[in-house]
Amino acid sequence: MSETMKTYIDQAENDLLHTYNRYQVVLDKGEGVYLYDINGKKYLDFVAGIAVFALGYHYPGYDEAVKNQVDKLIHTSNYYYNLPAIEAAERIKKASGMDRVFFTNSGAEAMEGAMKAALKYAWLKTGKNDQEIIAMNHSFHGRTLGALAVTGTPKYREAFSAVGGNVKFAELNDFDSVLACVTDKTCAIIMEPVQGEGGLLPATEDFLKKVRALCDEKDILLIFDEVQCGMGRTGYIYAWQRYGVKPDIMTSAKGLSCGVPMGAFMMTERVAQSSLTSGDHGTTYGGNPLAAAACAKVFEIFEQDNIVEHVKQVAPYLEKRLMELYEKYDCITGHRGVGLMQGLVFDRPVGEIITKALDKGLLLINAGPNIIRFVPPLIITEQNIDDMIAILDTCIE
Repeated sequence: MSETMKTYIDQAENDLLHTYNRYQVVLDKGEGVYLYDINGKKYLDFVAGIAVFALGYHYPGYDEAVKNQVDKLIHTSNYYYNLPAIEAAERIKKASGMDRVFFTNSGAEAMEGAMKAALKYAWLKTGKNDQEIIAMNHSFHGRTLGALAVTGTPKYREAFSAVGGNVKFAELNDFDSVLACVTDKTCAIIMEPVQGEGGLLPATEDFLKKVRALCDEKDILLIFDEVQCGMGRTGYIYAWQRYGVKPDIMTSAKGLSCGVPMGAFMMTERVAQSSLTSGDHGTTYGGNPLAAAACAKVFEIFEQDNIVEHVKQVAPYLEKRLMELYEKYDCITGHRGVGLMQGLVFDRPVGEIITKALDKGLLLINAGPNIIRFVPPLIITEQNIDDMIAILDTCIE
């Protein structure tokens, strides 16, 4: 490590609240699917800002759209309309199949809004505020208090559970465990169609269809968290479209605006007409012209350049190459995932492998202590995958 980089890292450790154990590198710029540190070292990026930079860095047209909006208008508040938000809402409705959109600043905020909508729906229906929510074990929905309450990994929420509310946890792909949690107070079932932080575990079509039927039978709202698995990452704009099981409410973020902070929660017209109304929810920055311009441009690029089709073409090759590693090494005990959201499961912690990869110019992250997660920009090529596998292979050895 250079003295300059060490100086910057020491300064950051002195000034920032220590809630992250950061990798020992200071990144400076990006180009395509590569990042560069302040010393000019090049890194192949299979993290994409944790599944955020779906289009990589400096994708043609994206930067210009953001820069042009900076020159026009950045913020107005939601007391007024703005054209980028109107365009972004129209595009996200078309892509998601939902009817109403609320823009937020992050995925966690989107989950907070989704939960509020479900609780208000139940309150209007029953006149009671003792409703229960069912979430999934090993899930992850964000770091705010409401999102933590439905996050099914105890280490994230145990210090903050006093504000948890009435939440029960079932097992993904175990319908009987969901049934066991249902009472006459159940107002919503929340899940990720593909669990991200919890280990790259996809829901099965059979499970989702059974849960959907249960929700229809008992007027329970089905909420899908598509913050990480949405925006084309599974080979569909949203992962539920892979199964044909539509939620009542869903959340989106990360790749939604490819780097400019933005999230959203969407709902069907039926839910919109019987849940949140004026004064129930708000945001100062959500849907600001800058983030909305970025979002609208992302959807335009996805459509014009067939990004989702590219994912469908290149993802099987990533899966094939990862399976080769799985078959080669006894320390790899499993392979999971869908599309460009893949994971290798090891019989030991993977931190050392990820650190070695960093030293050799490859950026990877984990999903839990024993899983390496692969969430690259959606524009990667087979050559990029070969380069990644070559580096990772040496690190595992």
